Amino acid sequence: MPWLGFGTFKVSDGKQVVDSVKEALRLGYRHIDTAAVYKNEEGVGLGIKDSGIAREEIFLTSKVWNSDQGYESTLKAFETSINKLGTDYLDLYLIHWPKALNRETWKALEKLYKDGCVRSIGVSNFKVHHLEDLKQVSEITPMVNQVEFHPQFPQDEVLAYCKKNDIQLEAWGPLMQGKIFDIPVMKELSEKYNKSISQLALRWDLQMGVVTIPKSVNPIRIEENMKIFDFEITSEDMEKIASINTGERIGPDPDLITF
Repeated sequence: MPWLGFGTFKVSDGKQVVDSVKEALRLGYRHIDTAAVYKNEEGVGLGIKDSGIAREEIFLTSKVWNSDQGYESTLKAFETSINKLGTDYLDLYLIHWPKALNRETWKALEKLYKDGCVRSIGVSNFKVHHLEDLKQVSEITPMVNQVEFHPQFPQDEVLAYCKKNDIQLEAWGPLMQGKIFDIPVMKELSEKYNKSISQLALRWDLQMGVVTIPKSVNPIRIEENMKIFDFEITSEDMEKIASINTGERIGPDPDLITF
């Protein structure tokens, strides 16, 4: 699983997502993240096909949406997703949000994994108590937990739990949906390292041991977000970034979702 991925949340299906995925792959990204609810799986699939990059070189993720949770409905949702994506397997399939049907949904993901339809299975937006609940009935431990993760909301408890249980944490919203660019500490460090704020935030993810999937439709930003492997943030500056932590989310609380 590549440490850096290309996110497609809120990237419109059709030309926008096709062009963005093609550009990301042209620049060297090999990890693409989408979901059924993004309604752009067809465009993601076309972008991969048109890129000329062999499918086996790409780590492709999708997610089962809340309304499709349940055993049989998850299996059907998976078939719909791979058909739209134009592939016969996924590298990672996730439960998008914790819901009452998590246990039945997870059993379906375990079947897909055992049948060789997916190379890895995991969850998204799960807190520790959701993971513990799943643990009671699972044969396979989730391999990935994709959550909101950024300097303002570093999810210390979830990160520690995942590390202890060999679950790879993955960050969505690593740039706080743009809000990170207004934080004084990030501006200060950007000047110090001669790196953009987004590059610093993404590098921080890596040094925290977290996979990161920034999204952009701007070719310049897509390329910029890749350039995070040629520098290292000092431990002192990692602590400065940690001081941004307010425990405040930019997205919904998984315990309070109504969708």
